[in-house]
Amino acid sequence: MSRQRFIALLVAALAVIVVALYVSTQRNAVREVHGLPLLPALAGELDSVTSLSVQKGSTTPSVTVHKQGEQWTVAERANYPADVAKLRNLLLALSEAKIREEKTSDPANYAIIGVEDPTKPGATGAQIEVLAKNAKVDVIVGKPVDQGNFVRRAGEKSSYIVEPGISFEAEPRYWIDTRLLNFSSDKIQSIQFKPDTGPAYTVHRVSEPVRKTDDGKKTPNPPGAPAATPGAPAAAPGAAPAPAAAPAAAATPAESAEPAVSKFVLEGVPSGRQAADSNSLAPSPTAFSNLNDEDVSAVAEIDFSKPSTVILTLSDASVITLTGVAVGEKRWIQVAAPQDATLGGKASGRAFEIASYRYDQIFRPLEQLLVPKPAPAEKPAAPVKPTPSAAKPAPSGTPPPPSAKKPATAPKP
Repeated sequence: MSRQRFIALLVAALAVIVVALYVSTQRNAVREVHGLPLLPALAGELDSVTSLSVQKGSTTPSVTVHKQGEQWTVAERANYPADVAKLRNLLLALSEAKIREEKTSDPANYAIIGVEDPTKPGATGAQIEVLAKNAKVDVIVGKPVDQGNFVRRAGEKSSYIVEPGISFEAEPRYWIDTRLLNFSSDKIQSIQFKPDTGPAYTVHRVSEPVRKTDDGKKTPNPPGAPAATPGAPAAAPGAAPAPAAAPAAAATPAESAEPAVSKFVLEGVPSGRQAADSNSLAPSPTAFSNLNDEDVSAVAEIDFSKPSTVILTLSDASVITLTGVAVGEKRWIQVAAPQDATLGGKASGRAFEIASYRYDQIFRPLEQLLVPKPAPAEKPAAPVKPTPSAAKPAPSGTPPPPSAKKPATAPKP
């Protein structure tokens, strides 16, 4: 073998070895993606994030949560305050997602796992874009799988399975801060209700002194009512009532004063009707406790032409006015709170959708606060007429029944 041929064979062998090493290296590189962060640039930029958007089935984002000054707001809800906890959870999920394995790189298979083009109508997945001071990340989050999701980084062909899972919402209503009102019913002093139709009324709280008798029972002692004197004989039937005694300066040993209790009374009872008991008149304990909104809209977008109004006066003399309407299956309210600058600013120019059952607890019609009308008396049943067969006389020649025969008389002596 000549020297030149030997060198040629040696070069060819070295080339084969290089190619084999390259292929082996590439295969190892695919396997080594396991455990790598999905978005490595995001971890160090969490504190500088200024915007997060979700795009699904449209050429424009369906949700944009961005920072304005020191407050996070939802752009699609007229920059209403956003749920910061939900935003933080999604950013942490994106920064902590690790690649478990590589999947398809064929665009024809993207739709199967939900990582197709998110701008197409009906897209299964959604593209999440995060803007930070020194980074911008885009990732298409597809269908869930096991404990994670299929994903594809925008602009790349390879798709992956990442863990832990990435959960998010693509509708603006689920990104708003839902906290609206939160106070207990014992702070309410009065409620004025003006319905869109029907009679208005007022329910207000009154204090009622209570005295404890020697048998341990607590009884109300209305102002001006004479106190009973222990041991005094009862008046005889028909006797003239004794003159009222002067009010005692202090409670006797057998009858001690107790702290006053409060109850609700109703103004606006129709003639011939009676108000329900105080427990029924009192507002529901949960009516204004943790009252959350389910969506928010500009007031101009909701028809408030025929509203119902509830005016609440609280124990600190502050006033909250709620204006409500039913629009189809939804219930909307406006909130006015002149003494609460934070609530007033948050509610200004906005309408809030609340759950129907919470709406019904707040806007109660007068009939619910009255003793029910007695049921109408049932009419007596009409007498049953005898049938024609019972009125027919017996045919002639028919002997009378034994019971109809006259008893035989004894012969005269």
